[in-house]
Amino acid sequence: MKLLNFYTAENDLHLGVVENGQVFDLSAAIPAKIAFSSVVEFVRGGPEAICEAEAALPRYREEHFRWRPFETLEHGPLISREGRIFAVGLNYADHAAENHLPPPDSPIIFTKLASGVTPHNRAVALPACSSQVDYEAEFAFMISRAAKGVSETDGVRFIAGYTIMNDVTARDLQFQDKQWFRGKNCDGFAPLGPYLVTADELSNSDNLEIKLTLNGQVMQHSNTRNLFFKPPTLIAYLSQTLGLEAGDVIATGTPAGIGYFLNPQVFLKPGDVMEVEVERIGVLRNSICAPQAGLERCDA
Repeated sequence: MKLLNFYTAENDLHLGVVENGQVFDLSAAIPAKIAFSSVVEFVRGGPEAICEAEAALPRYREEHFRWRPFETLEHGPLISREGRIFAVGLNYADHAAENHLPPPDSPIIFTKLASGVTPHNRAVALPACSSQVDYEAEFAFMISRAAKGVSETDGVRFIAGYTIMNDVTARDLQFQDKQWFRGKNCDGFAPLGPYLVTADELSNSDNLEIKLTLNGQVMQHSNTRNLFFKPPTLIAYLSQTLGLEAGDVIATGTPAGIGYFLNPQVFLKPGDVMEVEVERIGVLRNSICAPQAGLERCDA
């Protein structure tokens, strides 16, 4: 299944399933059950929630009023503001090389604040204090259940599904601070979506094309087979010291082609449109708008 959160006309957050460009409203079809209120709650519902959803879809497939076009939806954040995002640095050989750094011996982990998640088709506002905002295409996945001390062999069993992230970064803040937190965590700097593709639909994530286009021009293009540390390894590594939870997101890193290392450099400006595409998952699209003082989001 492809699962997403969206807003109704009444501004309520609902859980939807995507099929052939249409979205089925699971929250309306199975009301009063917390497992059908959002993507993360559905993941926490485990196999029981999946079975109930799969049983509901055939019953309502012909009731067109329960469906709505994917492209007309107002997408909601894939995870709540209280969620957790763990990201990986220098996880592609070509990106390590463009940083003039050797491949890491172990995963380099940093955090993105879930409060910065921007949904599909929502604009990212540039911070007024930065003039070097950059893009980063990333393949990401969500944890299905509590994981502590997991082995690399068992890691794949803890993946609920896969999605896409754009690790937007203010390079001037990143390098000025000599660490990554502030430059990675300006408001809106975590575009995530457009949906979660459940693990049963994507049994092998080791050979997926990933690319980012900026205003239609390809800026990054690689394949997940080039990841140094793949999802099961990342789960095993993190879970040795940190208890992972259902709904946690892990973004696996970006390939070469970021704007900072191009000649001439390319930084994001109002009106730009970024599209991150991962094979068999979909396309995450976000535009850029001017700084909005005091606002966390602006219209596309």
